Amino acid sequence: MVPGVLTTMTENQAILDHIEAMGESELDELPVGVITLGLDAKILRYNKMEAQLARLDQRSQLGKDFFKDVAPCTANPEFQGRFLALAAKPEGGVENFDYTFRFSWGAQRVHITFIRKPNREDVDVLVTRVGA
Repeated sequence: MVPGVLTTMTENQAILDHIEAMGESELDELPVGVITLGLDAKILRYNKMEAQLARLDQRSQLGKDFFKDVAPCTANPEFQGRFLALAAKPEGGVENFDYTFRFSWGAQRVHITFIRKPNREDVDVLVTRVGA
C-alpha cells in the first residue's frame, strides 16, 4: 500500500467512524492525512502523514488558521466554502470532493472528506492522495 493512499472505501469509513476518539499516536499511525479544525478553522490536530504529504513540521501547525497560515491555496469556494457550509450545520454531515493542492514543488491530487459529528465544535478533514 502506498502511504497516504487508501485502497478501499471500507478503510476510509472505518477511519471516519472512529477518528474523533483516536489519540495522537493512533492518528500518527494512519496511512492518510488527518487534520482536525475548530469551527474557526484553527488546527486542533495534525497527524504525521499530513505533515509528510505537505512537507510541513507537524507540531508547529497546531493553533494556526488553516486557510490563512497553512494552506492559503484552499481559501476558495471549492474548499473553504464547503468547510464553512458544514461548520454552519450543528446537525453535522459529511462532504467528499477531489481537490488539487498547489505546492511550491508541484501539484498534488487528493480526495478530501470533511466530517462533522452532530453538535461537535470541530470538523475532521481526511486527506487521501489520488494515485501513487
